[in-house]
Amino acid sequence: MNWRRMWAIVVKELRQLRRDRMSLGMIIGIPLLQLVLFGYAINTDVRGIAAGIADEANTSASRALVMDMLATEVVAPVATADTPQQLMAMIRRGEISVGIVIPPDFERRRHDGRPVAQVLVDGSDTAVQAAAAQLARVPVDSATPDMRAPLRSTPPTGAISVVGFYNPERRSAVSIVPGLIGVILTMTMVLFTGIAIVRERERGNMELLIATPLTSTELMIGKVLPYIAIGLVQVSVILAVGLWLFQVPVRGGLLDVFVVAGLLIVANLALGLMISTRARSQFQAMQMTLFVFLPSILLSGFMFPFAGMPKVAQWLAEVLPLTHFVRLIRGVMLRGAGLREMWPEALALSIFIVLMMAAAILRFRKRLD
Repeated sequence: MNWRRMWAIVVKELRQLRRDRMSLGMIIGIPLLQLVLFGYAINTDVRGIAAGIADEANTSASRALVMDMLATEVVAPVATADTPQQLMAMIRRGEISVGIVIPPDFERRRHDGRPVAQVLVDGSDTAVQAAAAQLARVPVDSATPDMRAPLRSTPPTGAISVVGFYNPERRSAVSIVPGLIGVILTMTMVLFTGIAIVRERERGNMELLIATPLTSTELMIGKVLPYIAIGLVQVSVILAVGLWLFQVPVRGGLLDVFVVAGLLIVANLALGLMISTRARSQFQAMQMTLFVFLPSILLSGFMFPFAGMPKVAQWLAEVLPLTHFVRLIRGVMLRGAGLREMWPEALALSIFIVLMMAAAILRFRKRLD
């Protein structure tokens, strides 16, 4: 073995890495990205869950109980309602995840030792359901200013009942499988189109495309359409296996499920085309896809509760299409909501599609350089 020749290869590889900015960025960027996401943005201690309040008693004692619940910081009030039915409608639409109900006979219940409040929880996210269970431990009588009722040294057992809807068994597969549809589509669709234009250059097909009368718009849309069908096939397979192996329900319309999946497929394909117009090789396109996939899976609410993330991480997550898809697919499949009820999320995905497709078309040029 000639150590001098081997050292020359080592130096050559180091120089090549120095010139390859994308590889150098991955060497430094991926560890930093994981460290920041897991250390700062990811928080399993859920706080600030969006909650609605229906205080039908509206007494000083009931208001004190509500304030005690809010003081735990597990929930944050974002809406009020007159009846529990209105809270259930908000949960179904995805506007809130927790509903606090104080019945009109609150004082009598408290005096008799019966349950005095009910917490309605969206069980489509098991992490939210587990966090909301902490509200059942809030003392009922400790902050009660009503002196007519006898005080108790300890709160009565079951004073606050927590009811989980849409997944009362708290099976993790019920909340994971719908989100897994989005994760798989994000990983495959972005990668497929991320290397599409680069592959044409590397295989020498770009010269043939330049000679055709195809416009940039026609080429981009033509690249996207076949993968939409492939993505819908993937969705069908996941739904079938999820129903067969894990008994994951589809409470909403099956057409709505495929429309929602179609929106994510097109959004990911548009993002992949944008990456393809910037990458210089297939390997570089895969590297850039990784930078998109990692934040998507960690910040979308699929693995970790969205409410537990800092505001900066939540703002970043709102830009990612997977975030809106997870909300949509859980709403349709698990809560039986329709697209009309969750139109803001569908609108966000549509805007993302338009912006990414327009950017990809504007950046693409039918030339070799």
